Amino acid sequence: MDEMYMMELATKGYYCSQILMKAILDAEEKENSDLIRAMGGLIGGLGFNQRICGALTGGICAIGYFTCKGEDDEIEDENAKEMIKKLIEWFETEGTNGKGTECKDIIDGDLSNQMKVCPNLVSGTLEKVFDILAEYGYDV
Repeated sequence: MDEMYMMELATKGYYCSQILMKAILDAEEKENSDLIRAMGGLIGGLGFNQRICGALTGGICAIGYFTCKGEDDEIEDENAKEMIKKLIEWFETEGTNGKGTECKDIIDGDLSNQMKVCPNLVSGTLEKVFDILAEYGYDV
């Protein structure tokens, strides 16, 4: 996902978790406005509470989209938890340069830093999600 695409979605009112899932759906050539709307509960650090970053929670949901149970006859991928753990570990260290998972820490407590920090973080998180999925045999 290039930054222009992400910025276009942001100017349309989508937030980090929604942008990540929208990019996943676009890669699958699918649309699901209900899912994108539901991802809105994760925005701004869990409902604009500056807690766990929407880029991370969105990335976790993106992995779950491919690996977790969604219908009675489906079986969760046995590697789902490991894949999610890999994303969290990457996010806490490399993804945020050691700033952890909380929005307030990632943007140094200053909302004006969002436009400087978030685009690269969302893009990097999506790239890492694709890398992890590929490592476990998912062709997205």
